[in-house]
Order: sequence, then C-alpha cells, then structure tokens
Amino acid sequence: MSTAFAVAPQIEADSVLIAEWSLSQLRLMDDRRFPWLLLLPRKPGLEEWTELDDGELAVLAVEIKRAGAALAAVASFDKLNVGALGNIVRQMHVHIIGRTVGDAAWPGPVWGKGARDPYPSDEREALVARLQATLATVA
Repeated sequence: MSTAFAVAPQIEADSVLIAEWSLSQLRLMDDRRFPWLLLLPRKPGLEEWTELDDGELAVLAVEIKRAGAALAAVASFDKLNVGALGNIVRQMHVHIIGRTVGDAAWPGPVWGKGARDPYPSDEREALVARLQATLATVA
C-alpha cells in the first residue's frame, strides 16, 4: 500500500476533476456518449469497497446519491447505473452513469462498446462549470 493518495494514470487521462468531497474525488468521465461521473475514495492503495470501514461506506453511499442527483440536474437519461468493477483499473472507483434507451451501448454495459468520444474542450469546461454550480445546491 502506498503512503499517499494518487489517481490511477488511466483515470487521470480519461477524466476531469470536478470536486473534492469529504471521502472522494468527484470526476467527469471525458466521454460525451454518456453522462458519466466517477467517485474515487481518497485512500491510498484502496482496491475494494469492502476495505472501507462502515463509516466510510455510509459516506460513500451519500456521495453516490449526491453525484447521481447532480448528474440528473445537468443531463437527461432514463436510468442511473452505479457500479464498481475495477477489473482493468484496480484503484477503487465508482461509476455513476446516466443511461438512455438506445444509447451507444444500450442495454449492455458501457465498457468495451466503441471508442471513448472526448468532449470538445469548451463543451467539457461548460459541463464541469454546470456540475460545480449544481453541486453547490444539491445536498
């Protein structure tokens, strides 16, 4: 286990920091095909959610709920998917993904379905700003 929290290189390359919460970093996945956030608990070496203590799990649940509410406030979708897989990137992270019937991967998982489609920088910056403004009002 390392001594300092660091974001896994693949997550760093594929996402943008939105906020630092009490337990986790909130990040926007840079793939405009899906409304998609990531939560990364800031615990060095963490790979499994079962390594969190009960208090941390409670905080993570609230952070997932808050992230889902923020995503719903800035994007339209039919179903909110929440998952923590870690098969490729071992660092513990939670996906919060808005899914729409007929989207690029519907009804299957988003992983392995086509190539990531990064936001143009102006669109990404505007979305990050909208999310940050929304988070100021979402409890």
